[in-house]
Amino acid sequence: MDRLRALCEAIGVSGDEGAVRKIVIEAVKDHVDEIRADTLGNVIAVKKGTGRGVARMMVAAHMDEVGLMIVGIDSDGTLKFEPVGGLDDRVLLGKPVVVGADRIPGVIGAKPVHLLKGPEAEQVVKMDSMRIDIGANSKESAGRRVKPGDRATFTPSFARIGNVVRGKALDDRAGCAALIEILIGKPFVFDLHAAFTVQEEIGLRGARVAAHAIDPIAAFILETTICDDLPKEDDVSPGTLLGNGPAITVMDRTAITDRRLVDHMIATAESLRLPYQFKQPGIGGTDAGAIHLARGGVPSVVVSVPCRYLHAPIAMMSQADFCNEITLVRAALDRLTPAVFKRKG
Repeated sequence: MDRLRALCEAIGVSGDEGAVRKIVIEAVKDHVDEIRADTLGNVIAVKKGTGRGVARMMVAAHMDEVGLMIVGIDSDGTLKFEPVGGLDDRVLLGKPVVVGADRIPGVIGAKPVHLLKGPEAEQVVKMDSMRIDIGANSKESAGRRVKPGDRATFTPSFARIGNVVRGKALDDRAGCAALIEILIGKPFVFDLHAAFTVQEEIGLRGARVAAHAIDPIAAFILETTICDDLPKEDDVSPGTLLGNGPAITVMDRTAITDRRLVDHMIATAESLRLPYQFKQPGIGGTDAGAIHLARGGVPSVVVSVPCRYLHAPIAMMSQADFCNEITLVRAALDRLTPAVFKRKG
C-alpha cells in the first residue's frame, strides 16, 4: 500500500500529470525492457515476452485525476476556478485544497450560510459562486503565489481503516498501482505494452494516442468504478458492492467490451475461485472508449475496483478487491492464447 499511498498523494490533475509520471517511471524502469514518455505525456513501458505467443498486448490505466484549474484572481485575493473533469458542486464547499506545484494550502469558500436568505438558502451553491481562499488579501499578493492555469486538487488524506483504503484520486491511481505490480512480476509469453495514460478525465485523450502508437491485438483497461451499495429503495437493484471482488464491464457510455475477453475474464476468475461482479451497464466511461476504436479496432475489456465517492475529496475501496484485481488480470494475461480470440459465429 505504500506505492498506492504515494500515487494518491501526488498531484496529477488532467494535463499536469508530471508528479505521477515520475513515480511510475521510477517504479517500473528496472523491470521493463523499454520505457518512454510520448508527446502528450503518456508513459509507455514494454516488457518483452519469453516466446512466440499472442502479439502485442496493451494494458492501460490513467494517471490523471479530476480537479480544478485557476482561471482568475479577484480583487480580494481569492481564486476563481473551473472544473477539470466531472465534479459535483455539492462536494466542493468548505473542502481544503492545495494549489500549484508549491502545494499552497487553501479552502473552497462561498457566501456564509448565515447570510443566505429565502430560496438562496435552500439551493446548492454553484461552482461559479465559489472561490479558493489562500489567505491572500489582494489580487497582487495572490498573484505572486498563483497564476492562471495552475491546478488545484483536494488535500491528500490517504489512510487504511481495517480492510478499507481511503484517499484522494483512487480513480485511477489504484489502476496505476495494479499495473505497476503486473510489470514488476514475471514476463508473459507475449510482449506487454503498458500505457499509463494522461487526460482520461477530459475525453480519453492520452489513450487515443497511446493505442494508435502501440497497435495492440487486444487491450485490458484497469480502472475504478462507482460502488452503489449504500441504502436505497428496496426495488432498486444494487450495482457493484464494496468487497465483492473486481468488476467486469460489459458496456458503458463509451464502449461495449469484447465478449470473448469478458468470457475469458470470467473463466479465469472462476477457475481461481476469485470473487467478481459486473459493473452496471450504461454508466460512466473509460479509456476503452478510445482504445477499442484505434486503427482497425482493438478488442478490449475493463476490470475495475469498486469505490465509494468517486470524483469527491475522498474515495474508499476494499483492499481485497484491489489485490484480487491484480491476481485476476495477471492470470488472465498468463492464460491468453490465440483460441481466446476465435469468434463463435
